[in-house]
Amino acid sequence: MVTSASLEVLLDHTQDKIILLDPDGEIQYVNEGARRILGFDPDDLVGEDAFSYLHPDDVERTRAAFEQAIESEGYTETSVEYRHRADDGSWVWLEGRMSNVTDDSLDGYVVSSRCISDRIEAQRESRETAARLRELSSTTGEVLWMFDSDWSELLFVNPAYEAVFGGSIEEVESDPAAFLDQIHPADLPAVEEAMERISAGESVEMEYRVNPEKDYNVWLWVQGEPIVEDGEVVRVTGFCRDITDRHRRERQLYVMDNILRHNLRNSLGIILGNAQLIEEDIPDAADRTAVIRQTGEELLASAEKEREIIEVITEQTMPRRLDVSSLVAESVETIRSRFPRAQIEYEGVDEAHASVIDEFGLAVLEFLENTVTHSLRDEPTARVTLEQDDETVTLCIEDDAPEIPEVESRVLRGDHEMDEVYHSSGLGLWLVYWVVTLSNGSITVETLGEETRNRVQVTVPRALRDD
Repeated sequence: MVTSASLEVLLDHTQDKIILLDPDGEIQYVNEGARRILGFDPDDLVGEDAFSYLHPDDVERTRAAFEQAIESEGYTETSVEYRHRADDGSWVWLEGRMSNVTDDSLDGYVVSSRCISDRIEAQRESRETAARLRELSSTTGEVLWMFDSDWSELLFVNPAYEAVFGGSIEEVESDPAAFLDQIHPADLPAVEEAMERISAGESVEMEYRVNPEKDYNVWLWVQGEPIVEDGEVVRVTGFCRDITDRHRRERQLYVMDNILRHNLRNSLGIILGNAQLIEEDIPDAADRTAVIRQTGEELLASAEKEREIIEVITEQTMPRRLDVSSLVAESVETIRSRFPRAQIEYEGVDEAHASVIDEFGLAVLEFLENTVTHSLRDEPTARVTLEQDDETVTLCIEDDAPEIPEVESRVLRGDHEMDEVYHSSGLGLWLVYWVVTLSNGSITVETLGEETRNRVQVTVPRALRDD
């Protein structure tokens, strides 16, 4: 048989603070939970007005909840959150549960309270973080968004959406698919496919056109990410950046590039053709016409190199996982076949996967060709090594060519600006620089001092898995 003494022992072992109040709020009984949670000796609280220990801002609300519960005709149970003074003078957040259930053996009403200070603090921090995010998102020109995993509910979008897409936030809140109406019809299938990929757990980057009010002339760069919990996609989020100006400049650059290359080829074709005719008609002019032909061919080669650079810096190629070891080995073999007298030594690893753009092999080939053609020896030599560690892949090229001029070294290192007076002599090293830069890599250049040997080291991020 359970006695009142044994019940009291059980109550003292519960983690909650349990008190018994009379209708006026006077404490009739307190268990040991008051000591654990608030630091009070339970006996010191008996006979006290329970509401006198509450924070002044919470007294009226908590007393009203208690009185409403005990005065209700039918069964009533309610909960209320309030701050209770602790023995050291601090305030502790409690959640009190009270009802109007009583009987003759209980001279009052039971109120069970548990400490929720940690939860309240977490909620406060969450509110502050959300407020800061709202402030930031309201001032940025980028569109920030979040949907549930199947795009059926809009969870968040910032005010920039209306200016960029042209639609209203209210439309997307009532119909989450409404934002698709703002996308150029030709781009819509690719966007819908990207949405499916994100929902399946894949990160996506893409560009498309929006805003029918502006004839879909707004270009966006969009990055979407899945939010995964316990192995399942629970939300999708991302941002959109207006790249209209950049896209316009790229188109202008392409147009100017095409016009320049077309006119240059045509004009140089005329020059080279006439140089040949002059050489045939005036044999003594052969030396002069040879200079004309060589210069013209070099200009044509520069035009092709310029085209390669334009493609690298405007196509927005993203780094991906590639076996750099294979790219370097292929480049070495190509140079050996082009320059049979060159002695190219290569020492590498079987596989070295790095995060680089697709043109990385082109950059290696360009630099090796530059090394061989600038050597003053009949049989140019170069040593190529490839190494990797936990984080990077490093390509090192040592040659026997004259010291790389400072102006060229600065191009490779990325600390050189071209101007009207001070410029590098060729476009090949600019191509190397841009490829390495877009691969998030770096280049170092040094002179060994042994018969004027150069050492160029290219370091790029290692890719440990498929992106």
